[in-house]
Amino acid sequence: MSFNTSSRQLSKTDEAPEDVPSQEVTPLDAPAPGDTVQTSEAETPEVSAAEAKAPETEAPEAKAPEAEAPEAKAPEAPEAEAPEATTDPEAEAPEAKDPEPEAPEAEASQTETSQTEASETGTPETEGPEAEAPDADAPEGEVEAPEQAAAAPDPAVSDADTPTAPRPRRWRRVWGGWREKYPVAARVLAWTTTAVALAVVVVALLMPTQADKVRIAAFVRLPVEAIFGAALLIVLPRKPRIAVAAFAGLGLGALTVVNFLDIGFNEYLGRGFNVVLDWSLFSDAQGYLQDTFGKGGALGIAALAVTLVIAVLALTTLSVIRLGNLAARHTETATRTTLVLAIAWVTCAALGVQYAAGIPIASEHTMQALQFKAEQVQRTLQDEAEFAKIAKKDNFANTPPDQLLTGLRGKDMMITFIESYGRSAIEDPVMAPGVDATLTAENKKLTDAGFAAKSGWLTSATYGGSSWLGHSTFMSGLWISNQQRYRTVTAGERLTLPGAFKKTGAWDTVGVMPGVQKAWPEQNFYGIDKLYDSHKLGYKGPKFSWSTMPDQYALTAFERLVHSKKHDKPLMSTIILTSSHQPWAPIPELVPQDQVGDGSIYNAIEKAGKKPADIITDSTKSKQEYGKSIQYSVSSLINYLVKYGNKNTVLIFLGDHQPIARVSGNHASRDVPVSIVAKDPKVLDKIAAWNWTDGLQPKQDTPVWKMNAFRDRFLTAYGSTPAP
Repeated sequence: MSFNTSSRQLSKTDEAPEDVPSQEVTPLDAPAPGDTVQTSEAETPEVSAAEAKAPETEAPEAKAPEAEAPEAKAPEAPEAEAPEATTDPEAEAPEAKDPEPEAPEAEASQTETSQTEASETGTPETEGPEAEAPDADAPEGEVEAPEQAAAAPDPAVSDADTPTAPRPRRWRRVWGGWREKYPVAARVLAWTTTAVALAVVVVALLMPTQADKVRIAAFVRLPVEAIFGAALLIVLPRKPRIAVAAFAGLGLGALTVVNFLDIGFNEYLGRGFNVVLDWSLFSDAQGYLQDTFGKGGALGIAALAVTLVIAVLALTTLSVIRLGNLAARHTETATRTTLVLAIAWVTCAALGVQYAAGIPIASEHTMQALQFKAEQVQRTLQDEAEFAKIAKKDNFANTPPDQLLTGLRGKDMMITFIESYGRSAIEDPVMAPGVDATLTAENKKLTDAGFAAKSGWLTSATYGGSSWLGHSTFMSGLWISNQQRYRTVTAGERLTLPGAFKKTGAWDTVGVMPGVQKAWPEQNFYGIDKLYDSHKLGYKGPKFSWSTMPDQYALTAFERLVHSKKHDKPLMSTIILTSSHQPWAPIPELVPQDQVGDGSIYNAIEKAGKKPADIITDSTKSKQEYGKSIQYSVSSLINYLVKYGNKNTVLIFLGDHQPIARVSGNHASRDVPVSIVAKDPKVLDKIAAWNWTDGLQPKQDTPVWKMNAFRDRFLTAYGSTPAP
């Protein structure tokens, strides 16, 4: 027979001699042009690896046949081409018809190795010289069959028209060479990669949604989702298996991201992430980060968060694909293992076996999480419609102006919120000593000045943040626990406490809100005639982290701009103090009242204070600084009242929510203290039936109300007549 030495074959030999099957190397050993060589299928495999890898020495002889074009058209050519297509047609036939049945025997078959090598490199099963056999002996591999079929047409077909993929093969060749050179390192890398993939999947399936539940016992359970997933991937053919694994990996990555959000929301807001409503909070979080760490720091944190999300999605996807392919190559072992784990899971579930209380070995964590999120979406959508109906019902909506707040006519009213002033400040062993001492001292100041106070507890609709939900709940008499409810109520005409005072026509209503730094359309909803935000208070000093100005300055500006002015009517003032807002560093200090000025005096205080990074990751330091901030805010308010209050002044002050869990403690209540202070004893006599505690510090057994109950109780106590 004469060898077909077309330019296409020689081109491949020159480019990548290591990649050419042994049958194609034979022409390099051919005699001079014009000679013919008789060869058989039995002789072809005898070509040694050394001969296949020495094209340089034979190159002059290999190029000579190019001039012998007629030789390529000899009748013997089809016989010479036959070995390129297949060495043993009868042995290849079953594999060509049904390649998938060989998958279970992947460990002994070069067929599955060559088929999956491009996507599953580095596994223990493909290590060593044997793993490269499909590349060296194409006729025995299923992956080479398409390339061999492409080689059969007329030799005039150019390389550009040949459907070969030299790059993947070149990559495999380099990788295979590295494995041959460093077999131990390759084996370690393969096993390490598989172990990491398994760990990623297990952690993603078992990750708790609360930081205090993240412990080793939570990750050494049997996730039923992994057992079902393994069973499915074992039986699927290659392409569907990879598609299903990729989809499952992306879904698992998305769930992992949501789990991280749950942890963060539980830590800061005392609840999980709402996949319907909470996306709008990210803009507020970005603003908080910018105020705390600066613009550059906020952008860096945002970029890191996006990078982590992409990394999690990619890592879970690749991990599931790798484990699925590994199970498919070891079908028998994977099937036995899956069956054993399934039996173990059913047994543990039936017997209720647990590592510890609340940590069962048989886990359904992921399915339960998905079910909870689905139910949460359904509840959220239903709640929107139901709350809209509730918001329209108002016991005082139609009360005539002359029948509202008759017991407070002529009084200068102040409703003041102290940021993050929660029950933990009064009862936590780290914070309570300092806060309680301050409350006792400030109560004595009030008594000496002729004031008296009564205090109780209210359960806030929010926790750790989203202060506007607490403000709206207190003043509207509705339970505003999420952003959708807030948007619904503020878009309506619900009667608020400031709005009730305004409706009477007997008060001028003003708002002092240093935390408002942009347009605030809610002003009309609350019934505030004149708003003094952060831009209208004349402050020239530094920001204290998120807080735009110290509380002492905000109150001093209120006195200068509003309270000290002559008025035809008493004032109804809504004031929100922000110095106790997290991260509680730096904290302002009280200065002599006559030195407050335009706030420039605070420059030195701000520079000398602690930095957020000094305390933000330390729970004990955060508690200590939080307690100091509450002491500062309470002292600023009481000092103002003692100095500028009179016999007609009535002050209501309260916290809007508890501080974050790192400060208030895991599973802390949502209770906040509330106090009413007045000189006129008749004001406090009207609430005697409430059984509140005398002074600024409510007792542990003082009655606790939900915050939305205050509006109606207050209006009723001070002479308002219900008229739905």
